[in-house]
Amino acid sequence: MSLYPRLDDLLELRHQAHTLGVSSHHLVNSTFAGLYASVFRGAGINFEEVRDYYEGDDVRYIDWKVTARTHKPHLKVFREERERSVVICVDKGPHMNFGTRITFKSILAARAAALIGWAASRLNDRVGGMVFGDVNIGLKHFRPARGRRALWQLLRTLTLPTTAPHTSIDCLAGALAHATRGLSTGSLIFIIADFNREVRDLEYVLGDLTQRHSVVLLATDDPSDWDIPAMGWATFAATNGELLDIDTDDPTARRQYRLHWEDRRAVLIAMARRLNLFFLPLRTDQEVHKSLIHQLRQRMHMRAT
Repeated sequence: MSLYPRLDDLLELRHQAHTLGVSSHHLVNSTFAGLYASVFRGAGINFEEVRDYYEGDDVRYIDWKVTARTHKPHLKVFREERERSVVICVDKGPHMNFGTRITFKSILAARAAALIGWAASRLNDRVGGMVFGDVNIGLKHFRPARGRRALWQLLRTLTLPTTAPHTSIDCLAGALAHATRGLSTGSLIFIIADFNREVRDLEYVLGDLTQRHSVVLLATDDPSDWDIPAMGWATFAATNGELLDIDTDDPTARRQYRLHWEDRRAVLIAMARRLNLFFLPLRTDQEVHKSLIHQLRQRMHMRAT
């Protein structure tokens, strides 16, 4: 199981991103295609055409007159006039070099960033990003730009090895402030990170961002975050170097471990609801493309009800 993604693999994901974005001329033409556009872009300004309704489309834009006349559901399609700035902020701290199922959080995050970036690029949005958490490379900021150069630079940075695995910095708040400086109002900000942490201190900066932009939180989760394997006494090392011995066979300790995770996750979800943020959890034991499709479909169904 590789610890770092390969650039070729991230570039190849542009083909899978087709089912997260839209085809040419911003028209939806398959079951899952257009979910990204429908959830994160919404309807545009100019009416484009009426077409057949496909599963996953936003029912708010059904053309009821045509539907009644043809006895088949039809949808109004719009074209957005203005491209949008999309900023993909990715956690690259040493805590992301963790995974007990299928892949590591670092690879999960990189693949999610690639899929989102390619989907946004297909919409002709200005795509950029930020990589944070690695003390050796510091904050790497790629300003949103037309074309794919900034996205390619972002993905390439995500493939670089982390050379100081035992050093971590908590710089998410500062990274977001830097990444959004000078960003046009109405931009779309994705934050892909390990949120298995205290998040109350992030509420102020996230609340400020939501006043001007749309914000999406993607949590990189591993089953061992809440269900520690039973393997006897084990020594765990924190990213600050602190060592902790835990009896993983102790059912009380295992239960407390899970409850602590559930408490942290409840705080995160409550904060997202208060601030009206999108919250999309991703897991290392699930294929990221299918997970994103599932999450976007759930979001569409929530908006339709």
